[in-house]
Formats: sequence, C-alpha cells, structure tokens
Amino acid sequence: MRVVLNIIWLIFGGLWLAVGYFAAGIICCILIITIPFGIASFRIGVYALWPFGKTVVDKPTSGVASIIGNVIWLLVAGIWLAIAHVVSAIAMAITIIGIPLAIANLKMVPISLMPLGKDIVDS
Repeated sequence: MRVVLNIIWLIFGGLWLAVGYFAAGIICCILIITIPFGIASFRIGVYALWPFGKTVVDKPTSGVASIIGNVIWLLVAGIWLAIAHVVSAIAMAITIIGIPLAIANLKMVPISLMPLGKDIVDS
C-alpha cells in the first residue's frame, strides 16, 4: 500500500515539492553561510519524494545552534512552507483518494517549520 500511495503522491505533487526543496537546497549551498539550511532542504526534498513509510524524529545530538538556525529558518522560509503544505493538503482532501495525501502533506508541516535537529527514518 505504501508503494501505491508513494507513486500517487509523486504524480500529484511530490515531484514538484521535491524539485522546490532541491532548488532551495542548491541556492542555500551556493551561499556558504547557509549550507546547513541547504542540507536540511535536501533532506526534506528526499522526504517529499517518498513520504509514506517514513517518520520524523528528533536528533539527540542537536544543540543550541540548531535552535538558533530553526528560528532563522522559521522567520525566513518555514512559515511560508507550512502555509503551502496546509493549502495543498486542503486541495488534496477534496477527493477521497486525496485524503491520505493530505495527511502526508500535514505530516510535513512540522519539519518544514523547523528542519534542523530532526532526522527522517523509516517507520
């Protein structure tokens, strides 16, 4: 079932989400000081390709730097990404087939708000 949902997700929005996150990651890696944001963006991009069967957990080794980075990320990009995920979830929830996709979109809101100090693992 996860494979079917991941394929439907990829066709109806996951590919474009991943491309957006990858583009943001490339831009962040070009600017030297924002490389941690670029790495986090690449991680979220891979998660946006195949969200079913994965979950987000806190990294036990994250420290104060990730908290400061998350505050900067939240103010610069996090709020806008979260709004985009919620709007996309509302649009996907209109159909019965889209309800699991909407739930996956809402599952991505916390990591789009604060990606540093998080790890994406198989569930």
